[in-house]
Amino acid sequence: GMDGAAPPASPAGLSAYVAVSQLLGLTLLATTGAWLGRYRGGVAWHSPLQFNVHPLCMVLGMVFLQGDALLVYRVFRHEAKRSTKALHALLHGLALLIALIGIVAVFESHRTKSIPDMYSLHSWCGMAAFVLYLLQWLLGCGFFLLPRASFSLRSRYKPHHVFFGIALFALSIAACLLGITEMLLFNIKDSYSRFVPEGVLANTLGVLLVAFGLVVAYVLTRDDWRRPPLAEEMALSMDFKTLTEAESPGGGS
Repeated sequence: GMDGAAPPASPAGLSAYVAVSQLLGLTLLATTGAWLGRYRGGVAWHSPLQFNVHPLCMVLGMVFLQGDALLVYRVFRHEAKRSTKALHALLHGLALLIALIGIVAVFESHRTKSIPDMYSLHSWCGMAAFVLYLLQWLLGCGFFLLPRASFSLRSRYKPHHVFFGIALFALSIAACLLGITEMLLFNIKDSYSRFVPEGVLANTLGVLLVAFGLVVAYVLTRDDWRRPPLAEEMALSMDFKTLTEAESPGGGS
C-alpha cells in the first residue's frame, strides 16, 4: 500500500490552472466592487443603494464560490473523500446563502422603488439558476452526504449530479452577463455606445466572468485531472462489483 509514502504530486498543469482560476475569481470580485463603488455609489442595506448588494452577492456566491466548490475534488486530491465531500457541500451551501441575501436585496429594493419584479430574461434565468441550484444541493446532500444512499443509487445519480453541476454554473454566469447588460441599459443607456469608462469596466467584468467559467470548466473536464480513487473507495466499489456481478474480487478491474 501507500502507507507512509508521500502523497503523489498533483498532475502537471493542474496547480497552474487552479491558481489562474483563483486569480480570475479575485479579480472578478475586485472589478465588481470597483464598478459599484466608483460608478454606482457603493453598497448599503437599508438605503437607495440596497440594489447594489445584489450584483455583489451574485458574483461572489453564484460564480466565485460555486466555481470553487466545483474545484474541491480536483484540488484536494488525496484527502479523505468524506471531508472533501463535506467541504464541497459547505462551499455550495455558503454560495446559496450569499445568493439568497442578493435575491432579498433586489426584491426589497424593487419594492421601495415600486419597480416590477421578474419580468426580464435576466430575472427568469437568474431565478431558475438559484432554484435549481438549491434543488441540486439538497439532492446532493441527500444522496452523498447525509443518510448515505445505497451504492447503486449513488452510482446511478452521480452522472446527473456532475452534469447539472456544470450546467448550473454555466447558467449562473449567463444570468450574470444578462444582469450586467440590463444594469448598463438602465443606467447609462445614452452614453454606453460612446465607450464611457463605466461601460468598458462592466464589459470587462463580463469578459472576466466568461474567462473564470472557461478555466473552471477546463479543469473539471480534463479526464487525467480527476481525483484518483483512494484505497478505501477502491475496496468499496470492488465489493459492490462482486455483489452485483457475482464475480470474484480478483477478476475484472
